[in-house]
Amino acid sequence: MLERRDSYDALYDDFRWTIPERFNIGVAVSDRWAAEAPDRVAVFDYHVDGAPDRLTFGALSARSNALANGLRKLGVQRGDRVALLLPQSFETVIAHVAIYKLGAIAVPLALLFGVEALEYRLQTAGVKAVFTTAAGHAKLAGISGRLPALTHIVVTDGATGGATDFQRLVADGSAEFAAEPTGPDDPAMMIFTSGTTGPPKGALHGHRVLLGHLPGVQMHHEFLPQPDDLLWTPADWAWAGGLLNVLLPGLYFGVPVVAARFEKFDPETALVLAEKMRVRNAFIPPTALRMLKGVPDIRRRFRLDLRTVGSGGESLGRETYDWAREEFGITINEFYGQTECNLVLSSCAAIGVSRGGAIGRAVPGHKVAIVDAEGCRVKTGETGQIAIARPDPVMFLGYWQNPEATAGKFIGDWMTTGDQGVEDGDGYVHFFGRDDDVITSAGFRIGPTEIEDCLSGHPAVSLAAAVGKPDALRTEIVKAYVVLKDGVTGSDDLADEISRWVRERLSAHEYPREVEFVDSMPLTTSGKVIRRIFRDRARREAGEARASDPA
Repeated sequence: MLERRDSYDALYDDFRWTIPERFNIGVAVSDRWAAEAPDRVAVFDYHVDGAPDRLTFGALSARSNALANGLRKLGVQRGDRVALLLPQSFETVIAHVAIYKLGAIAVPLALLFGVEALEYRLQTAGVKAVFTTAAGHAKLAGISGRLPALTHIVVTDGATGGATDFQRLVADGSAEFAAEPTGPDDPAMMIFTSGTTGPPKGALHGHRVLLGHLPGVQMHHEFLPQPDDLLWTPADWAWAGGLLNVLLPGLYFGVPVVAARFEKFDPETALVLAEKMRVRNAFIPPTALRMLKGVPDIRRRFRLDLRTVGSGGESLGRETYDWAREEFGITINEFYGQTECNLVLSSCAAIGVSRGGAIGRAVPGHKVAIVDAEGCRVKTGETGQIAIARPDPVMFLGYWQNPEATAGKFIGDWMTTGDQGVEDGDGYVHFFGRDDDVITSAGFRIGPTEIEDCLSGHPAVSLAAAVGKPDALRTEIVKAYVVLKDGVTGSDDLADEISRWVRERLSAHEYPREVEFVDSMPLTTSGKVIRRIFRDRARREAGEARASDPA
């Protein structure tokens, strides 16, 4: 969709959307290629030992048709919600495609969710069927009785206890299936928000959401597809970043996608995979990139063949941006979006659209602005809320059964994000922080991401979160919660050193006046730091301090 141009202005000005009257994600990502090149590899299943398994487009088309027939026999109909509680795997891809072809609504869920989180989402969405593993089935055993809409659990690796066997369902189904004639606005998927600022909400997307993502994906992967391109991300496919930035666009463009199953992100393991599979295009969230900084001698130890690396989900920061360019020999293309309207800002170093500390410029086809509380554009250099104009193909249809929250997301025709940002004179947007994350100290408004990026540059620091702690004199002070690298022990002297590190590199008003060492960093399934947990903790600390003050 994105034709190459030599300048950003030409790229943006020449772009036009082409959204057909009929569009089905399942057909678009499997049947087109199955007809043209059935033996073309759609997905590689990575193994630490031995060669990867391969799923061709021909097999993906046939198996997804068989599964769609099987689901229909189970009573799943157009509009029903079907959850996927699965890792990166062939079964996940086949299930997604089958659900879309059937006209049902896919509800991707992370295997890392606990039972309470699962129950909330399954109950809220009114899920009728769930695809999961044996381990996922065990999690569901204690809550399925409280989910009256749930009638079928389909297990991919050995069904027991009344569950349906995935492999048998596919084997028994016909490979011929006429996909439902869906339009671009017909519901296709429901992705729950990450819950960083409140209870998760089900963002409902139409089939057009895939088409809406394509220009942004092509922009940060520098005009994907190119010869020998191969996509991989450590991000869970249950997250919009993994599903809509990598898996489905890769299949749409006929670019093979690597599936890998890791319980948690391990930097060394990720680099081994990238080397062994000759990954050309990666989406690596900022937290994972910061963890990679702890691996010594990457360029000497690993023979990587990366052509492009995109990063998003939270701000990358200038220090990590500079480190990655030096270490990998390529520029990280940072992008921005959120579950409700993803991939609307992006970078593209190939045409000179890249700036350290910025989250990109507007992707062709999207109108993005910084607005005030009344929905008016603010002046260049002023802080406001990042907003996207409707209509937009990548924008959600609304929150599931929550019209009030949907209406509250808009000011006129601007969809607000709740993210504070600044646009510079060249059109680059700089992320400042979530509304709730912005720290007010001695009259200054301070974004936490720059502080966290600076903290991660300290040789002793693995991960960090910066929050505002209530303070009688300054309104708030900056407090940092820090996870140290393996083998490093926290001390008062180290805390002082870390504070000075930030003060010397940023400014006297941004450095953390308190540093506390913690054993782990709470992250969402999309890899974002859940600052709310630390913000609440800091507020409790401040309240306890006031209560104990004899004055």
